[in-house]
Amino acid sequence: MRFRQVIFGIIAVVLLAVIGGYAWTWRPALAAISANQKPAADKQAVRLGAELAAIGNCADCHTTIGGTPYAGGRAIPTPFGTIYASNLTPDPETGIGTWSEEAFRRAMRDGVDREGRQLYPAFPYDHFTKATDADIHALYVFLMSKAPVKNSIPANQLDFPFNYRPIVAGWKVLFLREASLEPDPGKSAEWNRGRYLVEGLGHCGACHTPRNALGAERRNSAYAGGVAEGWNAPPLNAASLAAHRWTVDQLAEYLSTGWHKLHGAAAGPMADVAKNLGQASDGDVRAIATYIASLSQQPRTANNVPPTPRDNFVKNVSPEVAAIYAGACANCHNDRNDVGPSKAVSLGFSTAVRQADPSNTVRVIMHGIHAYQTNGGPYMPAFDGILTDRQIISLAQYVRARYTDQPEWTDVKKEIDKARREGVRP
Repeated sequence: MRFRQVIFGIIAVVLLAVIGGYAWTWRPALAAISANQKPAADKQAVRLGAELAAIGNCADCHTTIGGTPYAGGRAIPTPFGTIYASNLTPDPETGIGTWSEEAFRRAMRDGVDREGRQLYPAFPYDHFTKATDADIHALYVFLMSKAPVKNSIPANQLDFPFNYRPIVAGWKVLFLREASLEPDPGKSAEWNRGRYLVEGLGHCGACHTPRNALGAERRNSAYAGGVAEGWNAPPLNAASLAAHRWTVDQLAEYLSTGWHKLHGAAAGPMADVAKNLGQASDGDVRAIATYIASLSQQPRTANNVPPTPRDNFVKNVSPEVAAIYAGACANCHNDRNDVGPSKAVSLGFSTAVRQADPSNTVRVIMHGIHAYQTNGGPYMPAFDGILTDRQIISLAQYVRARYTDQPEWTDVKKEIDKARREGVRP
């Protein structure tokens, strides 16, 4: 008799947990709107929304290669499987054409779609929850002003149990903090504006902060460096790997153009960020630069004169590697502060070469940099298919030894294989 009571007790507890979990995860569907209920395309709101979307890098995540901007379908790799970005155009069947502003605001702040489904935090609503009502309104008006594009999005390919959406509610209990940012009265208006954009719609920490086993940002390691689509996003805090202190002016130029002569070119996902920030206002870009520059608190160099780039003598370098470097690299990376048409800088200034692993160096060697070529910006040819894996390894180790005081990398071949599986993202 006692055994049966225990079994019934366990069943009751399980049922209560299931019912409680369902009640916690359940969200009501919000009423659909019709085409004539779409907001008026107020020019000022559309213009502001377009700038905010650029700061948030929305188009790049929600556009597949060769696809229509904001029409979705792009594969977003995560440690738990692949998520496909949604269609943000106002198509009523496959996009957000039936979404009210209330539904859009709920998705941005709570991570729940119009139909009441939990949204995966690959959509960084843990940052967007800081956005003001006015900015969310502008984004909504901007997106609803776009031409509708019918584009059915593939189903996510996630491992069990991550393919069960209600568990996202548990993730939110642990990690989602819905709170606006109060201005710091001890800081300038520019700094506070930059903080709002960086912490909120810009969601810089999504890439530049390490994550825990459940995919949440580690709050005690903000801006200590992270990973984005196979590329290393370097630290923005005091652990910055920059050869010398980033100034606000340097950061503003780099963020809006993707390049600075003392820091080099943005590559990988950061290239997309820079191209988008080039569409934002100069004031907002400078505010972002002001806030980010304050995070590193690196000491200034004497009289603000940049240091001479490191250039070590490398013993026992093979003639083959020396010839590859001389023919493929040295003409552009000429170790002087002046730059040629390619805008290549000395590798002594390269953050990629100083990082603990060779991810970025390998990807730049293999895929090159082409993101800015149409506008006369920095570029570099791709050497995958020209150099063998052994030659890429030797070249990466050579520039590591020549331009840093860091130990030799141990996992270059692994990064070459990963970069090849990921495909080109220059």
